[in-house]
Amino acid sequence: MDAYDTGSDAPEGRDEQGVRGAPDQPDQPDQPDQPDRSDGTRTGSEAGTGDGPRTVTAVPRQALAAPLTGVSALSPRYQVGAVVALAVVAVAVCAHLGLVFLHVAPSNTLTKQHGEAVDEWVFPEFEQNWKLFAPNPLQQNVSVQVRAEVSTADGAIRTTGWYDLSAEDGRGIDGNPLPSHTQQNELRRAWDFFVATHDSDDRPVGLRGTLSEDYLRRIAVLRLDRNDAAGPGGVVERVQYRSRTTNVEPPSWSGEKVSDRPAYRELPWWPVAAGEKEGDAA
Repeated sequence: MDAYDTGSDAPEGRDEQGVRGAPDQPDQPDQPDQPDRSDGTRTGSEAGTGDGPRTVTAVPRQALAAPLTGVSALSPRYQVGAVVALAVVAVAVCAHLGLVFLHVAPSNTLTKQHGEAVDEWVFPEFEQNWKLFAPNPLQQNVSVQVRAEVSTADGAIRTTGWYDLSAEDGRGIDGNPLPSHTQQNELRRAWDFFVATHDSDDRPVGLRGTLSEDYLRRIAVLRLDRNDAAGPGGVVERVQYRSRTTNVEPPSWSGEKVSDRPAYRELPWWPVAAGEKEGDAA
């Protein structure tokens, strides 16, 4: 009989297409969807593919999200505070840079109208100049010294010796990889400011000259207090500055000859105001 015969006398074990049928498979009951676990994972037959058993590794939902860092990790209230603080700092920096730019820029409409406000902000702490490059570099060593007239606890008056403030700053800078701006520039810039605003008789020229004297006097009181110049129960009544200038020795091949004798410039005694004395004692 033909293997592909059909009909009532066809061989058993073949289906309608003539292929031996597999034993009937019992109907599989529909498996309901397994619910999600509270941590975001699924279990059972939903995980993986294929007919074999499936292994599911539970991954916590919290591990899927990257941890917050920086400002985003703060609460909303502190985020607002951080943004406001950054905005204030940015505005202050921009204003400072703008005022310094107007100070060093050539004369223009803004500097003519607001020159006094610019000078009040820049002088004396932020003054800019080009002494290092033009027209000639400074070829002298200038040492600034100060002494004080002190009233002692028993009512006597004594005069201290000279304190070399420049040498103190130099000792703080030598061997220090990160010296402070105060050690490097405060005294030097204050003295340059004084010299530029006084005539040869040490008389102030304009209001800036008076401001430079106040600035130097304040530095002197602070430095003398740091050195305990007044002693126990003493009060600084007056201060006096002087400068010691020596020429930098030229190189041997230049043939230039300069004097090696120091030149001194003594300023008059300046009385210390009562408010400065109280601040010194505090």
